[in-house]
Amino acid sequence: MKLTTTAMVLALMAGAASADPVAYGIDPTHTDVTVTWNHAGFSRQALTFQQFEGTLNIDLEDIAASSADFTIPVASLHTGVEMFDADLKGPNFFDAENFPNLRFVSTSVEQTGEMTASVTGDLTIKDVTKPATFEVTVHNIGEHPVGQFFEAYSGNWIGFTASAEIIRSEWGVAAFIPVGSDAITIEINSEAREGGFSF
Repeated sequence: MKLTTTAMVLALMAGAASADPVAYGIDPTHTDVTVTWNHAGFSRQALTFQQFEGTLNIDLEDIAASSADFTIPVASLHTGVEMFDADLKGPNFFDAENFPNLRFVSTSVEQTGEMTASVTGDLTIKDVTKPATFEVTVHNIGEHPVGQFFEAYSGNWIGFTASAEIIRSEWGVAAFIPVGSDAITIEINSEAREGGFSF
């Protein structure tokens, strides 16, 4: 499966095209993970995870050969309300003491548009691993303009948004349904650098 024209031109301009997958490291300072849900039919509520670790292996000539593996520490969960944070990290919800990480490992990647793809994989929450699909929109591929100011941002980059809707009770997170909706949306916004990222 070939990357379509616009993405390929960007990749070639950046010198990033490769016959084999290339590893990209996540920039934690420009990555956020947000989970949203319906609260009692009155509002849309959200939490964020403050830490995100992972590697993307991207083949710009054959998107189906790409892969993703990322981990989110539950302890980094944040709502802005300390009592609620403690409850979400506790046994009613994520049980961070016994299950400290969320993890997603891709099993297939399908290009769906000029700069979009569906990434399906194994999502592990607590002790449950089930398939989930993230719809991915790539915003840009190529040299990062911040690289002219900071060495850490030199080289080739990819920026993307990935979103998935899951039924939380299927992963054993079923407290207070239906007051808090069973369906939740996970959205990842991230920038990643070819070869890894470090300050």
